[in-house]
Amino acid sequence: MRGNDEHQTDLYSYSSLEERLSAEHPLRRIRQVADAALTRLNARFDDIYGDTGRPSIAPEKLLRALLLQVLYSIRSERALMDQIDLHLGFRWFVGLSLNEQVWEASTFSKNRDRLLGGEIAQEFLEAVVAEARRKHWLSDERFVVDGTLIEAWASKKSYQPKDEPPAPGAGSGRHGKLQKRDLYESRTDPEARLYKKSGSATSVLSYLGHVLSDARHGLVAAACLTEATTRGERQAAVEMIEQLPVRHRRIQIAADKAYDEAGFVERLRQLQATPHVTQFTRRPSAIDGRTSRHATYRQSQRGRRHIERIFGWLKQVGGQRKARFRGRDRVGWMFQFATAAYNLVRMVNLERQTVVA
Repeated sequence: MRGNDEHQTDLYSYSSLEERLSAEHPLRRIRQVADAALTRLNARFDDIYGDTGRPSIAPEKLLRALLLQVLYSIRSERALMDQIDLHLGFRWFVGLSLNEQVWEASTFSKNRDRLLGGEIAQEFLEAVVAEARRKHWLSDERFVVDGTLIEAWASKKSYQPKDEPPAPGAGSGRHGKLQKRDLYESRTDPEARLYKKSGSATSVLSYLGHVLSDARHGLVAAACLTEATTRGERQAAVEMIEQLPVRHRRIQIAADKAYDEAGFVERLRQLQATPHVTQFTRRPSAIDGRTSRHATYRQSQRGRRHIERIFGWLKQVGGQRKARFRGRDRVGWMFQFATAAYNLVRMVNLERQTVVA
């Protein structure tokens, strides 16, 4: 018998959001890991927020909402608020009840800016990494490092001569030689730099995003963002390696030929790290037979390409192909937060694989 196409709004609902979300929904596992990481930040949230005044949006809800924006490639805060209002699963993930009103987009943005002013993204990433270490998913010996371009929110037309360029001999080049970046800057985003990763590419105003990845499960162990410079990748790699926990054995660092530079290789050896760097063929390489003759070197070279999957996810899903903010600090905040979101997804997949096995 055919049913009637009636449109009648129910006055009451006797089911909870908990019942509406499937027990196997991936958001359940992601929130479980995210909440464990957020618990580690309780003291930090107390430092940021005062004890008096009108209560703001809970920082935990702000960060869970931002996670949804990254995970589902939602392009703006206004669209995010609309999606949370319509999607019951999103309401459950953020922590809003069925009858709670979703925030205005401007209110959400102003509350989010308080978190952007601190190092919450880096601390959240570290908390997620700590959860991965607790589950023994993060290697303590083998890592991969690489960088990628993030296009700045500025056009080439904004790249104009500086009002007060440095004097001759005071540039950033060798022996104080004036470089183009000393004479020009973007009027829209002064910290963005005109840069290209290869000779055949077109120069664009960009930043460099850097990732230190675990070579066993492909988790992000550390991430940061720098200005787009020729030395940026190597300097960021050293800083991220120095941030690794205290270790009692040598580690292996795999990287492409952009890192084949004598100073960088020597610094890695000082840090008790074996540089498994691709050898440069067009000039003398800093990697000699002491390193390249071992089977572990060839194994690292085969496995280092998996880091491109991280960059692919960050750009295709995480919204990091082009920045939505201006300024190195704000762009870097979002880049680190997106890498934390990637880790959450990867950890959920690892947990599923463990259960199946």
